[in-house]
Amino acid sequence: MTKVIGLTGGIGSGKTTIANYFAAMGIPVYIADDGAKRVMQSDVILKEVKAVFGQDIFDGQVLNRAKLAQIVFNDKEQLAKLNAIVHPAVKQDFELWMKEYKNFDYVIYEAAILFESGRYKECDVIITVTAPEEVRIERVIERDKTTREQVLSRMKMQWNDEKRISMSNFVINNDNLKIAKEEVVKILKILNIKQNQS
Repeated sequence: MTKVIGLTGGIGSGKTTIANYFAAMGIPVYIADDGAKRVMQSDVILKEVKAVFGQDIFDGQVLNRAKLAQIVFNDKEQLAKLNAIVHPAVKQDFELWMKEYKNFDYVIYEAAILFESGRYKECDVIITVTAPEEVRIERVIERDKTTREQVLSRMKMQWNDEKRISMSNFVINNDNLKIAKEEVVKILKILNIKQNQS
């Protein structure tokens, strides 16, 4: 039975960088954000989104992600409504994806809101990626071309590191990339995962 390693961390912690290290070591990686983008293209999901949030967040038939983000990242209730539509579809997408990797001992499920969504309960091992808050803010401002205020408001929607760490098996501090990479190798050894499985 393939085991699932949950990989999480707050916005700007560098989860994707760490996920890429695992992928380079031969561990299949599922990125929940990418899964969400895929399912958000389905007519069924778009219909549900329109029913809940209205036509205003659409430019014709095309979903305006920026408008939707503005609504949900400033209001926990609205975010919960969106998650209730998207999370079950992502779970289904992940289960389909898993079928391709049933010969692997472990796969990685990378999600920013692993705990908040309750998906952590389906993981065998959990790794939290951390980085100093200022580093995270700077990374997101640069990556998303956004403002400090917007980054902080998104951070407030997520669990803090302390809470995440208390429920994790491993922690990777992603302040120094070389050291973070060494931590990935250490975790693989502890879990007795052979690199570059096929």
